[in-house]
Amino acid sequence: MKLIALQIKTTSNFQENLTHLKDLINSCEKDSLILAPELALSGFSYDRMEEAAQFSRKAIEEIQELSNDKTIALTFITKKENKFFNTLYLFHNLQIIHSQSKVKLFPLGNELEYFSPGQEEDIKIIEINGLKIATLICFELRFPQLWEKIKGADVILNPAMWGLKRKDHYESISKALALVNQCFVIACNSANDNMAKGSAIISPFGNVIKDDLVIGNTTKCNILKCEAPSICAASTIALGTCINACLNKNIPKILTELEIINPVYVLSS
Repeated sequence: MKLIALQIKTTSNFQENLTHLKDLINSCEKDSLILAPELALSGFSYDRMEEAAQFSRKAIEEIQELSNDKTIALTFITKKENKFFNTLYLFHNLQIIHSQSKVKLFPLGNELEYFSPGQEEDIKIIEINGLKIATLICFELRFPQLWEKIKGADVILNPAMWGLKRKDHYESISKALALVNQCFVIACNSANDNMAKGSAIISPFGNVIKDDLVIGNTTKCNILKCEAPSICAASTIALGTCINACLNKNIPKILTELEIINPVYVLSS
């Protein structure tokens, strides 16, 4: 499986955002795990919440149709019982296999005024073809008690719209999460001008694949499955360093028995 972070800009045109995102998803190889930034289709459109929630229903159906041979994670503005939520959907095999709404709302960004918090019990590990996946949405990165809830995940997703002034915080905390939980982290932040960017794929050893110089970049890292019931990472190239990483310390087989796929690092618009 390939891990893909789509660092893209979000405009005020919901339909253009959806069309661009669908084009990017279609350009990704099959058997990819694809993550887009937080609310990539609408942004925090506080003056258009009802419109955004209605658009989300249409967008969810269209994104679901693209998940035949890919796994896609995307957050949407949703509405339930007259309350608005920032909700992540995980699409796989043309199904919605998991959803969770943002629990920790950012107090400095007016989120508390417009969104209701989700349920903490929805933050959990989901298994897809032997790969254990969990998600923390943006600001939830700052809460170590949530890290504990998802220990054991092979990959943690973090869709974000993290501000430029706290860029160092975003990159440092994302790396710390990978090191502490001994997992891969896909950090996927917005490419908007006032955002920190910093999207990256981070290994359990803290090695980072990142490129902030190209707006709309796609970063890929190969992961493969062992014969044993565990997941291993392919060699990862980051800043000229080659690392062989193993996600499961209890693998009974040695790495020489694995077919290691060459690493991939691709930039696209």
